[in-house]
Amino acid sequence: METATFAAGCFWGVEEIFRTTPGVIDTKVGYTGGTTKDPTYQDVCTGETGHAEAVQITYDPEKVSYEKLLQIFWNNHNPTTRNMQGPDIGTQYRSAIFTHNAAQEAEANNSISALDKAKIFHRPIVTQVLPALTFYPAEDYHQKYLMKRGMGSCHISPTK
Repeated sequence: METATFAAGCFWGVEEIFRTTPGVIDTKVGYTGGTTKDPTYQDVCTGETGHAEAVQITYDPEKVSYEKLLQIFWNNHNPTTRNMQGPDIGTQYRSAIFTHNAAQEAEANNSISALDKAKIFHRPIVTQVLPALTFYPAEDYHQKYLMKRGMGSCHISPTK
């Protein structure tokens, strides 16, 4: 099993997209990329912790590749808007890929270069590629939020 961590706006919808992907074993929503230890949702919402709302994915690389996870990430948010997704504004909603090894870092950076070169999006990608830091799971009520409510998404279509 391997781990991938993505931030693409509000973590509820992002989690549901990855949770239902064949080859994904588990998903957790939480906070990463900041400096505050053990942040709460209320802490992160202040914009002062430096954390992003993120989804940590445990996946079987024999069933789903990291490249496929990157494609899902790109196709389900707008990576050209800084610190916002749809109506959600703030640094906690930034687009970021938190890499767990050198291979993930290279794939993420190559993916950005290829998408920018192909002009898939009308504006340059502003997604951060950063080494994975401590991942703090969000409060229980955030975990599998949409699934618990029988909802398939709160999806915001990306602008290409």
